[in-house]
Amino acid sequence: MKTKGLPNDYRPSIEEIEHFLSAWEQTPRFSNPQKALDKLFQETYKKNDCLEEVLIKCSALNNLYSTSIFDIHSMAMHICGLKIDEKLRHADYSLLKEIASLEIKGKKRYFYSFASKYCSHHLPDTYAIYDNYVEKVLVSINLLNKENHFADFSKVGLRNYNIFMSVLQSFCIKFGLTNYSIIEIDHYLWQLGKKYYS
Repeated sequence: MKTKGLPNDYRPSIEEIEHFLSAWEQTPRFSNPQKALDKLFQETYKKNDCLEEVLIKCSALNNLYSTSIFDIHSMAMHICGLKIDEKLRHADYSLLKEIASLEIKGKKRYFYSFASKYCSHHLPDTYAIYDNYVEKVLVSINLLNKENHFADFSKVGLRNYNIFMSVLQSFCIKFGLTNYSIIEIDHYLWQLGKKYYS
């Protein structure tokens, strides 16, 4: 199915984000998994030093977000072995690459979106979620017209988490959305991407 893409005159605004945040809250298949995962990551199993607990978190995240990790046990062991809690608390963005890089059956894999989701569910006001929809929206808005240009980056650049976070910050400043949390910006961008690129 061919995607429509964002309209040429599209411009992010407070009205737009409010519309999508309201839609998120009124759509149980979006809001309920988010709440369940937040409870699991932020209340039930806050740390990442017990394999069984990390395995439960990885399984739930993979299932609810369809992150396509077919060897959850290896990912859980990988995360436990990294001893991530200190870096996680201190917003050390190098952690994303460490979590994302996993070798399964002799093949190197890179689970960047999963890593961003894993960190975000621990600290949603610190880590943004990278997703294909979010990427497509950011790239499209930046290219639509001169008035929308907010940062210099490429699709490849967004796979560097420092660049991704910097681009999100520039996006929020450019369009007057700095009063919204990282997770609210994510909910807005993801739904916008789903609407125009699914």
